[in-house]
Amino acid sequence: PTESGCAALISFRVRCEKLGHGDGVFLSRSDDPNMARLIPLYTTATNYPWYSTSSPLAVTLPSQELGEDEKQKVCSYRYAIYRAGKFHRWEEHSDAPPDDDVAMDVTHQQPPPSTSPDNFYHEIPLKMLVEGESYIVNDLLGVVSGPPAIDHVNTQTARVRDASGLFSRSGSGATLSTGSLSALGASPATTAHRKKVGFATPPPAYHNQNPLVSNKRNVHLDSTDGLVVVSAFLPVHLHRSDTGEWSADWDYEALLSMQTHLRVTRVGTVKWRGWHGNHGVAGSPEGGVPVSERAKVEDCLRPFNCVPVWIETSQFGQMYNGFCKGVLWPILHNVTSVYSSRKGTKIEDIRDMASDEDQFSEVCTDDVAQGPIHGDGGKEAELWSAYTAVNRHFANTVVQCFNEGDMVWIHGFHLMVLPSYLIRRIPMAKVGLFLHTPFPSSEIFRTVWCREDLLRGMLNADQVGFHLFEYGRHFLTCCRRLLGLNYGMIPDASGGFNLAIESNGRHVTITSIHAGVEPQVLNQILTYNSTLEKAYAIRQQYQGKIVFCAIDRLESLKGIPLKLLGLERFLQRCPEWADKIVLIQVGISAFERFDDYVKTKKEVLEMVTKLNSQWPGCVQFEECDESQMRLQQRMALLRAADVVLVTPIRDGLNLTPLEFTLAHQDALLPIGRNDGRKRGVCILSEFSSCTRVMRGALHVNPWKVAELAHAYHQAVTMSEDERLRRLSTASEFVTRVTTQRWALAVMLDLKGVTKADSVQYSGAGLGLGYRLLGMDTGFQSLDTNAVAKQFKNARSRLILLDYGGTILRNDNLDHLTRFQVVKQVRAPSLPTESIISTLKDLCADKKNVVFVVSGKERHSLAKTLNHIPNLGLAAEHGMFISWPKSKVSGKRVWETIVAQQDRSWRSIAISIMEVYTSRTHGSYIEETEMKVLWQYRDADPEFGYLQARELEDHLANVLRSFSVDILHGGVEEGGYVEVRPKGVNKGVLAMHVIQHCSQIGGGQKLDFALVMGDDHCDEPMLSVVRQIGRRASNSRRARRGEDPLNDLPASVTLVDVSSCDDFIQPEFEAVTCTVGKKPSAADSYVHDVDEALEFLESLARLTSRVHKYYSSVDLRSFDGSSAVNSFVDNHQPVQTSWGSAFGGSIGGNNSGTGFTRSMSLTEMGGDLGETHQVERKVSANLNEFLGMGVIEDEEEAEDDDAFFF
Repeated sequence: PTESGCAALISFRVRCEKLGHGDGVFLSRSDDPNMARLIPLYTTATNYPWYSTSSPLAVTLPSQELGEDEKQKVCSYRYAIYRAGKFHRWEEHSDAPPDDDVAMDVTHQQPPPSTSPDNFYHEIPLKMLVEGESYIVNDLLGVVSGPPAIDHVNTQTARVRDASGLFSRSGSGATLSTGSLSALGASPATTAHRKKVGFATPPPAYHNQNPLVSNKRNVHLDSTDGLVVVSAFLPVHLHRSDTGEWSADWDYEALLSMQTHLRVTRVGTVKWRGWHGNHGVAGSPEGGVPVSERAKVEDCLRPFNCVPVWIETSQFGQMYNGFCKGVLWPILHNVTSVYSSRKGTKIEDIRDMASDEDQFSEVCTDDVAQGPIHGDGGKEAELWSAYTAVNRHFANTVVQCFNEGDMVWIHGFHLMVLPSYLIRRIPMAKVGLFLHTPFPSSEIFRTVWCREDLLRGMLNADQVGFHLFEYGRHFLTCCRRLLGLNYGMIPDASGGFNLAIESNGRHVTITSIHAGVEPQVLNQILTYNSTLEKAYAIRQQYQGKIVFCAIDRLESLKGIPLKLLGLERFLQRCPEWADKIVLIQVGISAFERFDDYVKTKKEVLEMVTKLNSQWPGCVQFEECDESQMRLQQRMALLRAADVVLVTPIRDGLNLTPLEFTLAHQDALLPIGRNDGRKRGVCILSEFSSCTRVMRGALHVNPWKVAELAHAYHQAVTMSEDERLRRLSTASEFVTRVTTQRWALAVMLDLKGVTKADSVQYSGAGLGLGYRLLGMDTGFQSLDTNAVAKQFKNARSRLILLDYGGTILRNDNLDHLTRFQVVKQVRAPSLPTESIISTLKDLCADKKNVVFVVSGKERHSLAKTLNHIPNLGLAAEHGMFISWPKSKVSGKRVWETIVAQQDRSWRSIAISIMEVYTSRTHGSYIEETEMKVLWQYRDADPEFGYLQARELEDHLANVLRSFSVDILHGGVEEGGYVEVRPKGVNKGVLAMHVIQHCSQIGGGQKLDFALVMGDDHCDEPMLSVVRQIGRRASNSRRARRGEDPLNDLPASVTLVDVSSCDDFIQPEFEAVTCTVGKKPSAADSYVHDVDEALEFLESLARLTSRVHKYYSSVDLRSFDGSSAVNSFVDNHQPVQTSWGSAFGGSIGGNNSGTGFTRSMSLTEMGGDLGETHQVERKVSANLNEFLGMGVIEDEEEAEDDDAFFF
């Protein structure tokens, strides 16, 4: 209107404490009574319970020329609550936050007025707003009293900078942009740069800051995020007309058919004639989509963003029917047997198997028909090969569809090893794997011959999801027991904590979220005339009866015989209900289950015949194909039924109870209560996944027939109030957790996975043993060329070498070998002659100080290495140290780093450990001279760990008065509890040696150090030396005016190493190396012991060359006949220092005869005593003698490299 002024921009935020995740919030102005212009508010998993408009709204302000009355106008509005896509109610006082302090703070401690629903509005005085400015209004749902809480964005420039990338503006309406709502999700209290307008303080933040996470960030999804969804089958129906035209439509029954604002690409195979790998009638093969028409199918699927994976039909059949359904399906459902056998493998043989005598006996009527005995040979090996080959086909297609920054979401147990193939080619992709089946206990899963390959395949993903934590717990236990991995809670990027497994320096997040259904889709199907007519026809057919219905696949896992036994027991005890109830049992043909399908079908038909003969018409059984019981047909049957039975003996995701609950939601309304039906009751097995979320159902143990019979009776005699309460309770989850809500939560967890720049990812292993390692940036293979040059140029070197696992094979890797060595029934591994020779060569160089540092006892170490001159030894992780000596005769002198004190703690610790050994099978005590260990590496991993924790606490209480350290190493370290003198480890030893090294090396400070180790006991030594090297590097950079290097990675344990500064040269270089490619505090690695020995042998050869050979440059430095005669006659280097060779006369006769700058062999062989006519000046240095400025010894360096390798 012309009398109005300009507009201000307002973003609305409302805090909805009591709103469920499935409810929606809309903003409604007071001048819109018909709700024709509702404005939606959005939230994210991070911002909840704050809901916000997606973009600022334009609010018209009164003109400055209007009177005071006009300027007193307010903007009135209220919030509408929508549930299941329909208007539910307006906001009310009961929606206020339960925290009274928050509510009273916002309302300035004014009690809420008795506002009627028709006058329940929030108000914003327009006089507080300035045209062209932007504001954020913060509301509390259900609180309308008191002045508004408004945040003012100072300038338009600031608004553009903060919000231009977050919101899009479209007139006065609100549209969801491609950006994030994180700006509105931030607490107003944290935005100190904003001007505070209004009278009330802004509401406090819902999420508290986590002091453990300094880089907290909001994780959100927007339309720029790419997602590749991978499943065995695409969620589409494919059709081919008689004219050869292809068409497709969404399979809304599929969980992955949901629509989203993300950029989604779906990858999978298509279901069309022969997709299961079987053959048609009369032996005519149906090979799926013809090869000549695959291009047409791809064009047909392109509008759906679906990419088909083309796999040879028989191979896919081996994978799907053979391995997935025949091997994995029973195992994942906690079923295994060594007595079962499978007679048929083809669908055309199933009819013939129906006549076999090998059916269920009376004893095992309700047991499960399992597959063959699992093994890695014969038929099972072929099936496993087909399984891996199909996963490789999927990997090829996914890589083709992948764009940088996309997330990959894999679904189903058909693709458990797919992550292993993907990370080889796209290692930086965030890969998630979600299983829709149960996961078995470790005792069942360990019976699969390919168990490690399957687990490693899953662990190569960044996130593994399950519908229930129970399944996730089994997966964690399998990883711990079979792979020795640890798990726990780790901080995430948004300030919370996630359950994760630590695998090779990476954290694999575990997500447990149960999926839901889409109320909007199901409600629309319920309005179809065909659905209503079908439901009405069923009701008319069984008029006056209570209709029980069940829809199950014809396989033993679904427990149909148990269900019928329960009905029989109920009718035997309550025969008066025989003509008042009917059970409609629909059986879905399960051809892929082979003989299990035939046995189950035969048994069900026999039981149905028996029941109907005794109580005619009590059971109506119908078998149909899966295509004949799709979502629409299923919803019609569920709508007509009064009670639904879902009683599997083991089951994963089953959405039938959720669909049934939604079909009867109208029973909660007054109009639905007047139909006279006792409907809405769900009888649910406690072995189904949805039992945990369907709290209103009648939970039963299907194995207990009496309990099933009682559930039948309870369903038909339940009071109206209890039935409605149960239905209302079940409806809460169905309407709150939708399919989109489930997918959003999982995707937020996947996107929140941090692949930080400080961590580099590298592959290791071959075949399915390939795994992704997360290591510190800069961690790389040992650069032997660079180390050789540093080693050669150094004048004072320190070499610290671990013993077992570094220069010698590690006896600790094999549990049996370790036990035999400890109990002295087997001799430990001894160093070879090659190792001894290498150590002798290294120790022969006076520039080297070499130490072998071991956890072994000193007598064991001295027995094998005592005969090597100039070799230092450190035993028991540095408790005892023997300094290098040139003479090796006699006994070694040993010192202790810490003073030996009272050792009476040993007998106390041993007596306590003996108690735990007696009650922990597989544990034993290991004693050395200075420490005592309780080993549980052979015990049950979890029980041993619990016992170790208890032992650790027990020892800490009893030995608190002694100067000892109590260490607990997990399963990956061998599993032990160790008691040893306080302050002893290899890191302390390394500092002690560095501080005293100058006394051995002729008073010179160290300028080079090499440290090599292989396990967790060596990490303190690697950390200390690496820190010393970093301090020296930063000191040099500071002198040159350069910035210091980045901080050391988290794998390095930081300690105070400043006490070593006075014992190293400014040019000090440190090389730390671990044996094996694994996360470590070292900065480099070699692959194995052989590579470590090869490297040390090369250093030894380089040391020997320095003593035995001279270069052409060295020859030029010699002057004087005596030196030449000495060199020519004796072929030995001149016994003089390099300083005298370069600085003056070698032979002591400055005026005597010497070499010319160049001399032929003839001249060298002539009369060396003849004097020259021209007397030459003795040069002060080599450069002056050669008449050159600077000599770059590149030729010699190249020669060294050639020799080194």
